[in-house]
Amino acid sequence: MSDEALRDILAIPGGRGVLTTIKRDGRPQLSVVFHRWDADASTLSISVTDDRAKTRNLRRDPRASYLVMGATPWKYVVAEAEAELDEVTRDPHDAVADDLVALYRALSGEHPDWEEFRAAMVAQQRLVLRLHVTRVYGQA
Repeated sequence: MSDEALRDILAIPGGRGVLTTIKRDGRPQLSVVFHRWDADASTLSISVTDDRAKTRNLRRDPRASYLVMGATPWKYVVAEAEAELDEVTRDPHDAVADDLVALYRALSGEHPDWEEFRAAMVAQQRLVLRLHVTRVYGQA
């Protein structure tokens, strides 16, 4: 099966998958997250908080795997990737907050109160995780 067919699964609307990072002891740590797929850049973008295990794990070891299920249990893709972590948003109108707004819009559309959203991103210490996909495998 082609990489293109597998990568198409990453573009399924609703963008939800399982992010796997590596704990300090070598065991996997898994988190269900929402993503946006940029086919041109071969990158998944995910909103994360600075204090979570997945973020700490990726700061220590940027290798990650990401599982997305297709329309049936027999359709899935695993994307192997290298993580890039933005800075934590510190101001409701900094570049990271702008990136978080763009990510929210891509996933959910318009927010009823963007100022409230931006303030929440700062309070939650959010940032954008970008997974640069280097390999895919699965069943399309």
